[in-house]
Amino acid sequence: MTALATQTSPKRRLLLASDRSDHSSELVRILQTVGEVDTIATSDIPDAPGDDFSGIVVDINLRSPESVQQVRNKLRGDAYRSLPRLFVLADALHHGSMQAWALGATDTISRPFDSAGILQRIRSAFPDTVNFDASGSGKALNKGIAAAQAVMVKIFEKLPAGVPLTFGDIMEAENKILQAVKKTSLREWLTTVGRHHSETYRHCLFVTGFAVAFAQHLGMREDDQRRMVRAALLHDVGKAFVPVAILDKPGKLTDEEMRVMQMHPRLGYDALAAEGGFPPEMLDVVLHHHEMLDGTGYPNGLNGDQISDIVRLTTIVDIHSALIEHRSYRVPYTHERAFAIMEGMGGKLDKHLLQAFRPVALGNY
Repeated sequence: MTALATQTSPKRRLLLASDRSDHSSELVRILQTVGEVDTIATSDIPDAPGDDFSGIVVDINLRSPESVQQVRNKLRGDAYRSLPRLFVLADALHHGSMQAWALGATDTISRPFDSAGILQRIRSAFPDTVNFDASGSGKALNKGIAAAQAVMVKIFEKLPAGVPLTFGDIMEAENKILQAVKKTSLREWLTTVGRHHSETYRHCLFVTGFAVAFAQHLGMREDDQRRMVRAALLHDVGKAFVPVAILDKPGKLTDEEMRVMQMHPRLGYDALAAEGGFPPEMLDVVLHHHEMLDGTGYPNGLNGDQISDIVRLTTIVDIHSALIEHRSYRVPYTHERAFAIMEGMGGKLDKHLLQAFRPVALGNY
């Protein structure tokens, strides 16, 4: 009985702060499927949460100055600094979203609730406190994935809402990501990311894992490893400006939808160039990661020596990651099949780099 109780015990303990008790019952039921939930009034948020809380869910009227101020006063304290925070939006209006990000949201969910989608966001935002690996390597893995997740939120949630993305945001995460793969393995990174993250986030985090493992396999200096992390995290930033209906379409894109999708390198480049502060090589990756050595890529049809080494590396890990991921319109390819497909692409990819990637792609790293 004891063993069974251990296996079925809740995986997370969440603090739900709500000034909408009459509206929060549905949310409580959803949260209880993945953990224990302590519900309190906004005015009763403690000065410090218990050590066993995975995160805080805030369900307040973001148009109420009083509620917003109460939450701000509590969450600005040191005790809450590292605690993930998920905010509930009453609707998709810009004001509520901006207010949530100003209060330090890790992520947001909106009414009406999509139970499956919310559970996926919860698993991404909050660590699993029962299965959390307390070893040094386990902590490094969780910290690395959490740091990468935070960058994804900034790219795909905050940037389209008008919150600037800075080069410092990327640099802040890179060391944790490097240590996560170095102290564990690429396999553990991919397994953990694949279990918890939604499609767009998952792809970027897969690319990041492969990029780090490839850089470390090649024996790159640490500075160059950091460049690869930055390139991987940023490469698809332009997808933040592509309609979700196209990104998440469960079937083949029409010609017009494909045209819109193929705008994402330029959209990402323009957004980061406008923000300023991003090194030229990062902008190069964002704009050119779909270019092919034979000139058949986009958006500029570059070929041969016009394509930099860091772009060539990023393109290889980007394609391999896409092939091994699940898509709504196909099952994922095995690593072996994915690599064979890439070998069959002929002069589109750098053949020397592709062969150097073989042991990483086939799981021997």
